[in-house]
Amino acid sequence: MAENTADKEALKAAKEAEKAAKKAKQERVKQSKPKKEGNVFSRAGRAVKKFWKDFTGTVKKVVWPGAKQVLKSSLIVLVTILVVGLVIFGIDQGLTALFGAGSKLAVSAGEQLAAQDEPTTAEGETAAEGETEAEDETAAEDETGEAAEDGTDAADEAAETTEAADEETTQAE
Repeated sequence: MAENTADKEALKAAKEAEKAAKKAKQERVKQSKPKKEGNVFSRAGRAVKKFWKDFTGTVKKVVWPGAKQVLKSSLIVLVTILVVGLVIFGIDQGLTALFGAGSKLAVSAGEQLAAQDEPTTAEGETAAEGETEAEDETAAEDETGEAAEDGTDAADEAAETTEAADEETTQAE
């Protein structure tokens, strides 16, 4: 039991020593903090003055490049910009040509598929073309209030349009 009390007393003494060390550390921290002297404006003035003093000291330490080094570096930058610009231009032109040709092929293939899928009338024209021609005739009459005045009939114009479309289809095949 004597040992038990001695251990308790040793633990108590260790805890008190830790508390004393913490208190001493807090006191040192308090003392190391500078006391604020003057009002906010005088402190701000001193801070700005210190900043400029440090700034000018740092600027004096900088080693500035000579004229030849600046010219050389500038030329390297300009050449690099030119090379990168040409590479981007080349890639752009290549992709434009690739996708431009691809889109033309897709459009012509789509037109061919659409022409194959449309039912044809007895005269050989597709139903959609006949409907379009009828709409064109109606539109021509609506604009002027009567049939075309230049002596041509809307039906003649529709026939010419159909012949032109047939020639384009033949050329595409």
